[in-house]
Amino acid sequence: MSAGDIPADKKPVSRSPRRRAREFALQGVYQWLVGGADAAAIDGHMQEVSGFDKADRALFTSLLHGVLDQAPQFDAQLGPLLDRPVDELSPVEHAVLLIASCEMQLHAETPYRVIINEAIELTKSYGGTDGHKYVNGVLDKLAPRLRPLEARGARVARNEARDAPHSEPHED
Repeated sequence: MSAGDIPADKKPVSRSPRRRAREFALQGVYQWLVGGADAAAIDGHMQEVSGFDKADRALFTSLLHGVLDQAPQFDAQLGPLLDRPVDELSPVEHAVLLIASCEMQLHAETPYRVIINEAIELTKSYGGTDGHKYVNGVLDKLAPRLRPLEARGARVARNEARDAPHSEPHED
């Protein structure tokens, strides 16, 4: 899997350094899941890939090493939210879920809705046809467990917006 594997009609025109970091982390975690590559080999390989210099290096390092160091804990958190065993997930969906779980835990500065949206976009670009729907559903259940205050605040805001009185147009 590489950036060259993305169909031309799905390639974003401009990607932020953080989006690029997540894409490279996805490629690295995928290599680890499928081929068993170690962190040093993945790091070395990614640094040689075209476009890596435009990625947020700190975010890439945090996500890659966070996942590789804590994958069993992330899998344990994800397991109850899945409709199948973790080892039956596609490697792309599994990698995206691990990265999003890691980012939700290690990067409180990033709103969980942004993390979920980024995970959906990664899955749309690299995963199966409806994989993004599955990833969205799992992460929507995970977010309140990992970020209960943030999720509660978002839910309250949505309810207040829904329940707010709508003004009628005034006739003059």
